[in-house]
Amino acid sequence: MDIRRLTDAYAVSPQIEPGDMAAIAAAGYKVVIDNRPDGEIPPALHTDVMRKAAQAAGLAFVANPFTSGMQTMDNVTAQRAAIEAADGPVFAYCASGNRCSVVWALAMAGKMPTDELVARPAQYGYRLDHLRAVIDSLPCRRVRQSAPYDGENRKLRQDMPPSSFAHSVLPISTTL
Repeated sequence: MDIRRLTDAYAVSPQIEPGDMAAIAAAGYKVVIDNRPDGEIPPALHTDVMRKAAQAAGLAFVANPFTSGMQTMDNVTAQRAAIEAADGPVFAYCASGNRCSVVWALAMAGKMPTDELVARPAQYGYRLDHLRAVIDSLPCRRVRQSAPYDGENRKLRQDMPPSSFAHSVLPISTTL
């Protein structure tokens, strides 16, 4: 397992194993976000297996899968909601950590300077320079009323199905 801290509250990693969950919890993380669809991985790493392992280790688990090049505003909104609702540091994983870095940068648009959102992942080899214009455009495009979390209590809302979020593919020409 290779934990790559982008901030004190958010880290990314390449694919992990169910047996890594105890070490993730021991490192102080409270939430695990899975950004990999089951179709990319063997059954031993599918969402249900990883969720059970995370819960057994005392971790909250969020599945927010998307394939390379098909990230939507739903994914950005879900990642942001999971980060904001977390009661401690968040650990996100995908194939390499790049998708987790991209969705984090987009989710944090307007909360941190674009230069930081690009530089922090770059220290681990994730190049997000080509996303500057997209990152800069996102604070104006957010629709806070439709976010899948209760802003007051910072908890994920259970009454909003994913189909109620915006369904536009982001204008990103990159392999996530």
